[in-house]
Amino acid sequence: MPKFLKTFACLFLMLSINSNLHAQTQKLSLDDLLLQDSIYKSNKKKVLNFSLKEFDTLFLEFFNRKQDPNIVLTKTEFYTYTVQIATFSDRLASLYPDQKEVAAQNKQQWLSESYEDYLEYKGSQKK
Repeated sequence: MPKFLKTFACLFLMLSINSNLHAQTQKLSLDDLLLQDSIYKSNKKKVLNFSLKEFDTLFLEFFNRKQDPNIVLTKTEFYTYTVQIATFSDRLASLYPDQKEVAAQNKQQWLSESYEDYLEYKGSQKK
């Protein structure tokens, strides 16, 4: 199990870095922040109780849908995935207290994902 967690953490970190390099840092709009907050409040308890397998399924589903050139997520779908992934960082921080700082950075990284950047990425996929 620890090997799975290390592999997963590396994959998680690589995707976070890749997404950050792909998109320029920009602040989210107030509407996006309100949407994220609403999603966070309605999903927090459920996500904090996810098993690693459930989280892995969620993460891979998001990654596959994000990469599929035939699928464009709605704003709500996009932020539901990113907020749930960010929220799971809180669970990892509680399970692995020595990794709290990394978990906090990952959470912030996922919460800073922008739907507009995602749409630009999807536009570049079709070219």
